[in-house]
Amino acid sequence: MADSKPRVYLIDASIYIFRAYYSVPDDMVNSAGNPINALHGFAGFLAGFLEQVKPEHLAVVFDESLTTSFRNDIFPGYKANREPAPPELKRQFGYCRTLVQTLGLADFSSQTYEADDLIGTLAAQMRAHGFAIVVMSADKDLSQLLEDGDMLWDYARNRRYQHQDVRAWLGVEPQQVADWLALAGDAVDNIPGVPGIGPKTASALLAEFGTLEEIYQQIEAVPGLKIRGAARVQRLLQEHKAAALLARALTGIAIDPAMRVAASDIRRGSVSAESITGACEQLGLGRMTASRLTRVSS
Repeated sequence: MADSKPRVYLIDASIYIFRAYYSVPDDMVNSAGNPINALHGFAGFLAGFLEQVKPEHLAVVFDESLTTSFRNDIFPGYKANREPAPPELKRQFGYCRTLVQTLGLADFSSQTYEADDLIGTLAAQMRAHGFAIVVMSADKDLSQLLEDGDMLWDYARNRRYQHQDVRAWLGVEPQQVADWLALAGDAVDNIPGVPGIGPKTASALLAEFGTLEEIYQQIEAVPGLKIRGAARVQRLLQEHKAAALLARALTGIAIDPAMRVAASDIRRGSVSAESITGACEQLGLGRMTASRLTRVSS
């Protein structure tokens, strides 16, 4: 990462909340008897991250558009394979957001744009302000945001991917990830892609042509490629062109045109020990957690 640039950390909250929900025992409850296992795990993640990194600029992005994003308008089946979050988890997303705000951290969400889009919007705006971007997530889709000097950091597993690492990881350059997903499909988001074309074939096509658009502009050259079943690949691309273009409208990270954020908007705010202690007590977090969060916020 470019050491000459300040860093801004963009946290994909859902990843860490979901992980905590399924890994921390669910016998942890607050005074109302509601589970707080996800909140407890998320609080631990935040405390560890803030203690280790001591970031000056960061934003925590929440996903509220599972069924209401613009992608659902384009393709009703988008993410239709995902079960709705159980009520006890939905409730804890609210707890986690309260904690983030209590700690003086900027938070963002949208009913129209997904967390990936908001992270992409923040990345573009902060890059224009001279920042290098660190995306805190395990989501490979977000690798398409990386430019020279940026990093995708899966904090829990301590896996770090810089711009130049993406090809070895996924088989394509960062700017090709959305096209790669459109061709090969993305089962996680219920995006079918082109039937019969897997990740390796998609990578080979993009290595030759560069972009999905160029593949279709030079479709007659596909049978001559040194890839297995090249003639069949051409036929599949031709037969499923509409599906590929639809998928590409879903896999690319969008920019929220209404979102305007200055560097000062995501600079860590000052918070009092009393407010942290009070919030932790109200949320059901114990004294040790409150003490740790107070220490890393001072």
